[in-house]
Amino acid sequence: MRNTLGFLTILALAAAPLAAEGGSDIKGKYIFKKTCKTCHAAGASAKEVTPLSKTQAQWKAYFAAAKHNGGKEPLGKLLKPEQVKDVQAFLVNHASDSPQPETCGG
Repeated sequence: MRNTLGFLTILALAAAPLAAEGGSDIKGKYIFKKTCKTCHAAGASAKEVTPLSKTQAQWKAYFAAAKHNGGKEPLGKLLKPEQVKDVQAFLVNHASDSPQPETCGG
């Protein structure tokens, strides 16, 4: 019983960042790769961006501002609100200072 309670506590703590953002990390990765990487891959038209491009605090500030393209356009122009939450969850959860940093792969 004690081991089960400990496991559930650890599981809840691990899920807390995802729940706090209100988005799906898995969906966010898919949307990021399908939508954002079109312009933000190495050698593409815009600066290369991966979750490692910013810290968790920097990603949170970026999404709080809700601006894209150097502040010239709203994020809502590119993604639906639920997609923004999903991409935010992915980028924050895998930022350079996160417990699970990730580049997002090919």
